[in-house]
Amino acid sequence: MYRFLLGTAIAATATAAFAADAPVVLDQELAQPHISGYGELYVGGLYVSVPGDHATGTAAGGAARVNFPIDARWNIQTDAVVDSIWIQGVNIYSYGGAVHGYWRDPSSYALGGFATITGYGGDEGISDANLYSFSFGPEAQAYFGNVTVYGQVYYGQLRASGESEHFDNWGGRGVVRFFAQDNLRFDGELGFSRLSADGGHLDTVTGALQATYRFSGTPWSVFGRYQLDHLTASGSSGSVNVHKYVVGLRASFGADTLLSEDRNGATMDTYRPNFTLPLF
Repeated sequence: MYRFLLGTAIAATATAAFAADAPVVLDQELAQPHISGYGELYVGGLYVSVPGDHATGTAAGGAARVNFPIDARWNIQTDAVVDSIWIQGVNIYSYGGAVHGYWRDPSSYALGGFATITGYGGDEGISDANLYSFSFGPEAQAYFGNVTVYGQVYYGQLRASGESEHFDNWGGRGVVRFFAQDNLRFDGELGFSRLSADGGHLDTVTGALQATYRFSGTPWSVFGRYQLDHLTASGSSGSVNVHKYVVGLRASFGADTLLSEDRNGATMDTYRPNFTLPLF
């Protein structure tokens, strides 16, 4: 039943005709467990639009993820992430990490949970506020030939060190990964998050598209990503749209292809807001 529910998210995209154009032969045998992972860097731009005004900026960041098999099925994955933006002369950045623990059958599904911790800094007194956030929740993946469906839900808080007041944060995201070839991957993502306190809230709806290509016989991959965060605040008739366009470079180890990495390596990730600091 869980695989059927996850599978409905891809019914509109994984058509038989498209799959027939780019067949992928999968080895369903369980790979020998071993440590694997990747590091990546990106650079790009931001376009922020509000009613009657707009602004542009620059974005850069990176991530490192390593998967540690405990045995043939159980895995621990650790992530380290940094994101930074510069807009109208102001810098805002975030840094943090995540831990995922999950059970995986590479021919069927993965099921587990995750926890994150993130710190925030920047200009205009942001660093002085000593802001940080944390989140935790369940996550699952289902594998259908050359398609992976990935879902997460979470609860967390945004806080200032030493302060009892906080913002509650909850949300979820769904990702579809389509492997046109073993080393050519297309991602589509939809997500929702709500930051709330004192009867008010800020909602963010996220949509993203990404393409990743790995050069055969090498550890190197290149990727391009577009992400839109649509923000609306309770009691306000306006909204904010934050567009982010980036290109990046990835170096992997312990996996020969993007498909093998997805099914046997560091396959989990977490939501990263365009504006870095979720309060905005």
